[in-house]
Amino acid sequence: MAIFKPNRRSLLKGAGAGIAALSTPYIFTKGAWAQNFCNDPTSGKIVLGFNVPQTGSYAEEGLEQLKGYELAVKHINGEGDGGLLKTLNPVALKGNGVLGRKVEYVTGDTQTNTDAARDGARRMIERDKAIMVTGSVTSGEAIAQQSLCQEMGVIYMSGLTHSNDTTGKDKRRYGFRHFFNAYQSGVAIAPFLAKEYGTDRRAYHLTADYTWGWTQEESIKNATEALGWETVATVRTPLGLGDYSQYLTPVLNSGADVLILNHYGHDMVNSLPQAVQFGLRERQANGKNFEIVVPMFSELMAVGAGEAVKGIIGTSNWQWSLDDEGTKAFTKSYGEAYGEPPSQSAHTGYVQTILYADAVERAGTFYPPEVIKALEGFEFDGMGNGHTVYRDSDHQCFKEVLVVRGNENPSSRFDVLNVIGKTTREDVTYDASIFGGELGPYEPNEC
Repeated sequence: MAIFKPNRRSLLKGAGAGIAALSTPYIFTKGAWAQNFCNDPTSGKIVLGFNVPQTGSYAEEGLEQLKGYELAVKHINGEGDGGLLKTLNPVALKGNGVLGRKVEYVTGDTQTNTDAARDGARRMIERDKAIMVTGSVTSGEAIAQQSLCQEMGVIYMSGLTHSNDTTGKDKRRYGFRHFFNAYQSGVAIAPFLAKEYGTDRRAYHLTADYTWGWTQEESIKNATEALGWETVATVRTPLGLGDYSQYLTPVLNSGADVLILNHYGHDMVNSLPQAVQFGLRERQANGKNFEIVVPMFSELMAVGAGEAVKGIIGTSNWQWSLDDEGTKAFTKSYGEAYGEPPSQSAHTGYVQTILYADAVERAGTFYPPEVIKALEGFEFDGMGNGHTVYRDSDHQCFKEVLVVRGNENPSSRFDVLNVIGKTTREDVTYDASIFGGELGPYEPNEC
């Protein structure tokens, strides 16, 4: 006969709640009694689901992210040199799996498509019994998977997602984001734009037409208008477009002297070189040199854009050339595994996997509410981004934001970005209520 040991919550709820609790199955875990939950791995395999775009406009970033995930599993299971397990502080993982058991994983292709991302995550949960799902390059993918995971009681650790909505109006208790967001890009880049280009500018926005593009446009528009810039036009462009000539031609006669490209992945790799080919960077407008800004981009995009990226200012979540111990450890591990420096996409995937596994280790259980509580408010260092906190009110990570410029004189094909500034965690912190949304309940559904 099972003996029920009341926990603090059941005592506070009173006798009625305690009697009701007796009728619910419980399993014993370190420091807690936990109800049955979706894909409980207590008597089965520990499976993580890595769901990334392996095809479509953002496939290159997705495949890099997948490499980061696979390397994280090796380090968690005690293979390789341990990577960031040697620099993360505090750390509970011991390099012998999670709670002493080896971790496995399955992979999926989101196709850079919101519906495919959601369907893939569902298959991982229902068919493969994934206890955690992670991966995304578009914010649409991230938001769709995060919502599904909340419904099914499975934690979602997002990959690349830069929309304010991910940890704003669409935030979920079961979703966590390490990557920075559009608001933080605006705060970080604005002082550098003022210094480089002045405060009397007229900006024309071309924006990827989905949730990330919309919130980045809004954030950059707000940040530049606060400097004194005027916004001439905001024009939406389809995701995955190859030829931007019909969108670039109107810029020439718009009266603008800055083009802001709110594009990511292959969209930016196509639009930026075409803007340069249109002669925009050679133009004079309003008595000034015409400038192009890409508010957020990665080293993979910089490589793809080639010569066009030289001198372009933007923001980034992380860069392999940083000199902190965490960055050096990860760059070494990744380089030995894959023969090249890691991208910010690979870094994000790796870090999210380690943070989830470490939270399980600290909680002593896979029971999602306890893992969530272990992540909420968790402060750590040693992952390459300085002192970082996972804020409990919206599950957004707060850390330094990098301001980067395309390298004018690269020494190799990987030496494409220079870090020209770091904006402190305090400067990019904001009131969680400004983007709305509700996290929802801790109690998990059973899938």
